[in-house]
Amino acid sequence: MGEGISKNPSIGKLLVQFLVTFLGFSLVGYLFSVLSPEGASKLVSAFASRLGELPDSKSRMFLLIFLNNSTVAALSVISGLMFGLGPWVIMAFNGFFVGVVVGFVTDAGKYSIQKALLALIPHGIVEIPAIALACVGGILWYREIIAGEGSGQEKFKKGAKKALRLLALSILLLLVAAFIEAYITPSVAGLE
Repeated sequence: MGEGISKNPSIGKLLVQFLVTFLGFSLVGYLFSVLSPEGASKLVSAFASRLGELPDSKSRMFLLIFLNNSTVAALSVISGLMFGLGPWVIMAFNGFFVGVVVGFVTDAGKYSIQKALLALIPHGIVEIPAIALACVGGILWYREIIAGEGSGQEKFKKGAKKALRLLALSILLLLVAAFIEAYITPSVAGLE
């Protein structure tokens, strides 16, 4: 019936692989920002201009964070249908960008490395595994289509059901992470 992490060891193994991918690309992004401060500045500036002005209230910030991260989670699941590569690209990109931002803000002297990490860790310990869980859903959907039993339509539906269960759990975790990021992280990191 239900396929939890303990009932399906491939879920746990994939989850760890996605987390390692995120951490590895975070290091690559950090090194990129150290070796190419101009490149890091351009990336961060492009992202900031795309993001626009941040909300002026914590409740609006919470909603913005939750909607953005839920969109990333949904794309992580759907992108699994692209030969199982999409979730890896999404996780690698997110890790790279986090590393770039940490390198950029510490290199620019805006924050110490400790403050930068305090601005990430409180919500990141929930948010990053939540996105990784959605990525796992995308991979399981793809694997079911490729190697599952039954007709193409049955495999598609069975894979979608697995993926949507993990997406639902991911979104619940992202709700918690967005609350932490909007209401708790700023105080812990001294950003208020």
